[in-house]
Amino acid sequence: METQAKHISKRILSRTDSLVEVREFVDAAARAFGFSEEDVANIILAVDEACTNIIKHAYHYAVDQEIEISIFPSTRSFEIRIYDNGKAFDPSIIRTPDLKDHIGHKRRGGLGVYLMKRLMDKVEYNFIPGKRNEVRLIKYRSNASTVPEG
Repeated sequence: METQAKHISKRILSRTDSLVEVREFVDAAARAFGFSEEDVANIILAVDEACTNIIKHAYHYAVDQEIEISIFPSTRSFEIRIYDNGKAFDPSIIRTPDLKDHIGHKRRGGLGVYLMKRLMDKVEYNFIPGKRNEVRLIKYRSNASTVPEG
């Protein structure tokens, strides 16, 4: 018998209609981990934002590219790793948005990275030139129940 749950993965094509599958996949895994309804919703939104950014910015809406979502539950954390082979993203170019200005000017978009950082405990970007890109989203256990074995 294992002491930790195995990681699970899902691959999708870089199409916005594939995001429904991602949301369902993350929802089931986060619920099985024991997160509250609010945490589940926040995790789903953060993953949705990350995948949308990959579709828009890494793949420039090319619908035939692949995105892989892997979930690594552990005793203390719930980690989602999202992989793509598109254009690399440099998070240092993103400034914290002025929300009043953003809303005041009725701007759309541009809040994805900000939202991910607000909704998750840790957000990291890793890329190696010529290799795949990785976004790591981590939510630490607070009041989640025990990690399922499997």
